[in-house]
Amino acid sequence: MVVADELAKKQKSISIAEFFEKNRQILGFDSSPRALLTSVKEAVDNSLDACEEAGILPDLHIKIENNSKTNITLIAEDNGPGVVREQIPNVFAKLLYGSRFHAVRQSRGQQGIGISAAVLYSQLTSGRPVKIISKVDRDAPAHYFELLINTQTNEPEIITDKVIEWDRMRGTRVELEMEASYVKGRRQSVHEYLKATAIVNPHARITFVDTDNNAVVFERATDKLPIQPQEILPHPTGVELGTLIKMLRYTDREKLAPFLRYSFSRIGLHTAGQICKKAGLDADTCPASITLDEAKRLQDAFGKVKISAPPTDCLSPITEDLIRKGIGKEHTIDFIETTTRPASVHSGHPFQVETGIAYGGTLPKDGKVEILRFANRVPLLYQQGACAVTHAIENIKWKQYSLDQPGGSLPVGPAIILVHVASTHLPFTSESKEAIADVPEIMTEIELALKEVGRKLKLYLSRQNNLLKRREKEEIIQEILPRIAEKVGEILELPAPDINPVVAKIMGNVFIRRVFQDHGSGCIVEIRISNNGSGVHNFTLHETLPFSIESPSPEPKNIQMGNMTDYLWKVSLKPGEKKAIIYNLCAGIDDTANLPQLVVEGIDEELVTGAKAVNI
Repeated sequence: MVVADELAKKQKSISIAEFFEKNRQILGFDSSPRALLTSVKEAVDNSLDACEEAGILPDLHIKIENNSKTNITLIAEDNGPGVVREQIPNVFAKLLYGSRFHAVRQSRGQQGIGISAAVLYSQLTSGRPVKIISKVDRDAPAHYFELLINTQTNEPEIITDKVIEWDRMRGTRVELEMEASYVKGRRQSVHEYLKATAIVNPHARITFVDTDNNAVVFERATDKLPIQPQEILPHPTGVELGTLIKMLRYTDREKLAPFLRYSFSRIGLHTAGQICKKAGLDADTCPASITLDEAKRLQDAFGKVKISAPPTDCLSPITEDLIRKGIGKEHTIDFIETTTRPASVHSGHPFQVETGIAYGGTLPKDGKVEILRFANRVPLLYQQGACAVTHAIENIKWKQYSLDQPGGSLPVGPAIILVHVASTHLPFTSESKEAIADVPEIMTEIELALKEVGRKLKLYLSRQNNLLKRREKEEIIQEILPRIAEKVGEILELPAPDINPVVAKIMGNVFIRRVFQDHGSGCIVEIRISNNGSGVHNFTLHETLPFSIESPSPEPKNIQMGNMTDYLWKVSLKPGEKKAIIYNLCAGIDDTANLPQLVVEGIDEELVTGAKAVNI
C-alpha cells in the first residue's frame, strides 16, 4: 500500500470542543488563579449583556467556595431575562453557539465560546457537570439542568433536566466546580476584576462573596442603563480584499450599485455611483462576476471617494460623566479629566476610544501609575505588556504633561490612566481576549485621547504648583507681619491692627469680612468683599446662622439645616471690584461673637482671605 494511502486513513476532522480540550491555555485557562478569573469574567460578561439587552438594571452575585486545596466552586447568579429551556443546553454546553458573531454592533461576548469554555474547563478538572437554574418570568417555572460537553461532537449531554422551586422573579444561576485557586491582594484577582468592572459599568450592582464568606458590594452609581447599540452594516473604509471578494461572490444582489448600497453603511445612491466610476466599473455589473483585479480597483475606490464616518449608534461608550462617577466611586482622588474621541474605523469596523486620567487623593505616590484597560466595558487584567493600550501610553512623552517617566516606559506618580476601546469587532491578540492588537488606527486614537487628558492634567498640576508657591509666600507673610504690627502697636501705644486686609492686598486675594453696627434690638451686618487680584472670581458665599435675617440685599437662597440656616449668595468680582452684602440680624452684637466662619465655594483657599474655602 502507498504510504500516502496509509496516512490518509489516519486523517479526520476534530470538533472545536476537542481542540480546546487540548489547548485550553488559548482561552485563558493556563494557571489555577487565571482559570478562576477567566470563568468569573465569562459569567459576568454573559450576565451584563443579557441584562442590558433586556433593559434590566444588572444585579449580580458572585460567590466562591473552597472545596479542597485545589478545587473550588464558582456560583454566578443574575437577575437577567433568563434562558428559555430549549436553549439552555446549547448556550452552556456547546462552543461557538451564540447570536452575536455576525452582528455588527458592540457586545462583550462575540464568538459564543466564553461560558461554555468555562464549563469545559470545569468538567475536565473536576469531572462534574455544570449546574444551571434559569427562570424567564415570575409565573414561569424554574428549569434545573446538569450538563456536560461531548468534546468529540461539541454537543451537550443532559445529565439532569427538571423543574424546581426557585425564589427569584427571573434570572440565571450557574454553578461550576473546577481546579482553581482564589488569590487575594493582587491586581489580577477576582476582587480587582469586579472592582474594575464596576468602574466602567456604573449601572450594575455587583455582590462578591469570597472563600471566607466576606461580602463586598460594588453599588451602582447610576440607575440609567447604557444606550443599547444598534446593528449596522460594515463600513467600506478598511475592508479587506478577501472579505470584499467573499461579499461579492455570495450576495443576492444582481447589480454592483445596489450591492454597494445594501452591503455597506454610509453608501447611498450617489456615493455608489461615484465608487463605480472611480473603479472604472459599470454600476449594472453582476457582483459575482467581478474579477480579482476589479475587486482591487473597487477596494481602492473606497479610499478615493468621500464616505461619511460610520454611525455611532452601533457602539455604547461609557460616557465621560459615568467614567468620572465610576472612578470616583471606587477611588479617592483630587483631580479627574476624561475625553471621548469621535468614532473611527479599522478594517471596516467602527470603534471609539474613551480615556480618563485621575490624580492625587489616596493614590500611591511611589511606583508606576495604575493602568485600567477596558474593551467593550470588559476589564483586561492580563498581558498588559502585549496590549496596544500599554504601547500607546509608553509612546507618549509624559514629562511634557508633568509626570515622571523613567526610561521612557510607563509614567510614575499618584495617577490612574483609564482607556476604554468600544468596537463592533475588537482585534484581540488571542482567543483569551486579554490584550488588544497594535492596530495603527486604534493606536493613533488612543494616543490622541491620552494627549488631550494629559494637557488638562498639566494645567491642573501647574495651577497646583502656583497655589503651593502662594501658600508658602502667605505663610511667610503671616509669620512676619504680626510681629511688625505688634511692634508698631507698642511704639504707638495702640492695639495691634488686623493684618488680614494687608495680607489680601499683598497676595492679590479676595478679601472678605463682616462689619457689625447696632440697630435697635438687633444689628446690621455688612459683609464686605473686595477682589485684590488681577483675575475675575466667581464663587458662592455661605453664611450659616442660628438666627433669622431680615431685609437682605441682595436676596439670598436659603437652605434649612436643623437649627441653622445656610444663606447663599452668588458673587462675581472683576479685578479691583468691591461689593457688599447687607442684612438685618435679629440679635445683638454681643450675640454674634461665636458666629460660624464665612464659607466660600468655587474658589481655591489660597486665593481668599477672611473666609474658609471649600468644595461642596
